[in-house]
Amino acid sequence: MTVRYLACLALGYLIGSLSVSILISKYILHQDVRTLGSGNAARTLGPRVGALTLLGDFLKGIISMLLGSWLGGTTGLAIAGAACMIGHCFPIYFGFKGGKAVATAVAVALMLDWRVFLSAFAVFAVVAALTRTASVSSMAASIAVAAMTPVFTKNPVLISLGIFTCLLVLLMHRSNIRRL
Repeated sequence: MTVRYLACLALGYLIGSLSVSILISKYILHQDVRTLGSGNAARTLGPRVGALTLLGDFLKGIISMLLGSWLGGTTGLAIAGAACMIGHCFPIYFGFKGGKAVATAVAVALMLDWRVFLSAFAVFAVVAALTRTASVSSMAASIAVAAMTPVFTKNPVLISLGIFTCLLVLLMHRSNIRRL
């Protein structure tokens, strides 16, 4: 089983390292999102590119976790999901400078349990309506993932993934936390 778990780790990381915003901006729009303003695809290239980026990042999380589940069951799913988020944040293909794991964390929340996903989405929506700040809403939603996973599953592997998801999103938002 160890070889299968290593495969889940490698596949999750390599898929997660595919930066959808860079691929779209560089190879379709012939610009590099990393050199434009904040580096956020939606802010610098518009809402359509932002939506495509969100969808692509979400799908790479889903694909990674489905492959992980196929190779290694629940543990493989968790390994692949965590590795995908790490790859998203520290992509090998792009100098280890990536995103903040939010879109891939959305995929993880859905794969943990649809009720975890809906809980996190509700928290995101409420906090966004109150604060009008995406980073605060994302961090609050990640806390909801960690808090709600043990409510809807008793599997320690999935609970660990929910906690890891929260901690990684918070870690990647540390500059936002300092500014707030």
